[in-house]
Amino acid sequence: MCEPHDDDSDAVTVGIIDDDPMICQAMSLILTDYSHGALAVAFTARSVEEGLRLSEGMPPNVVLMDINIPGGKDGIEGTYAFRRLPVPPHVLILTSLSPSGMAERAIEAGAEGFVSKTDPPQEMIQRVLGVQQGSPQFNAGSQRQLLRELNSDKPMQRQAAARAALDSLSERERTAVLLSAQGLRNIEIAEKMFISERTVKAHLSTAADKLGLNRIQLARLVERAGL
Repeated sequence: MCEPHDDDSDAVTVGIIDDDPMICQAMSLILTDYSHGALAVAFTARSVEEGLRLSEGMPPNVVLMDINIPGGKDGIEGTYAFRRLPVPPHVLILTSLSPSGMAERAIEAGAEGFVSKTDPPQEMIQRVLGVQQGSPQFNAGSQRQLLRELNSDKPMQRQAAARAALDSLSERERTAVLLSAQGLRNIEIAEKMFISERTVKAHLSTAADKLGLNRIQLARLVERAGL
């Protein structure tokens, strides 16, 4: 683990999670030395658990998350975990590999793009700055893979995973999510569930926090589950 850097208050803070210490060191040097103060490395960590611990109290603006982390949480689970934080950072998947199903699963977990470990330094920096400004970051390779996965013949596998995620919610949370996915407004959901609109908002918020998804992503999850 590297010690946190003293950073400029205007700099975008970045956490790097990769089980290879050489990758952590290289990425830290690239982001620090080539960004001319635009980025500051808050921490590097060799596991998701370590990254979460280092993020307590002040999460970075952006997390670069390796996809294949042996032992503990992998990059997909790590993305879910970081996106459930009270102040969730943007997550970019840091990878040089393209395991089957990775791109689609990462997006469903809340990732907003990909950074290849072989990208030129300035391209890496622009992706971090871009995601902090709210722009999803997908290079040509990740776009092609995502399209292949979306068009691949794996409907039952995707449906089972989506249903398992929804089944992890309480009955009330799940009902609220299903009704919301039908396009009902909070007040309409409240009428159907015989609860207050405030309680509906609480159920949807809790469901979103548990799964690390926003309302649009929740609707996509319901669609995928075939419910």
